Amino acid sequence: MEILYLLIPLAVLIAGVIAWAFLWSIRSGQFDDLEGPAHRILRDEDESAKHPAGKPQNPENSPGNN
Repeated sequence: MEILYLLIPLAVLIAGVIAWAFLWSIRSGQFDDLEGPAHRILRDEDESAKHPAGKPQNPENSPGNN
């Protein structure tokens, strides 16, 4: 029964630290944009490097199709 004198304040202290960390993460913007990185990884940003001057490559006129 005496262990409760240690465990209850320890549990309250740990809960306080968790609440502080959660509030800090909200205030620092950790949860602002949850879907942006998921969509950003699906975009093909090196498309302009494959096709210079923004011209799409025509597969019928490519050098390997003779």
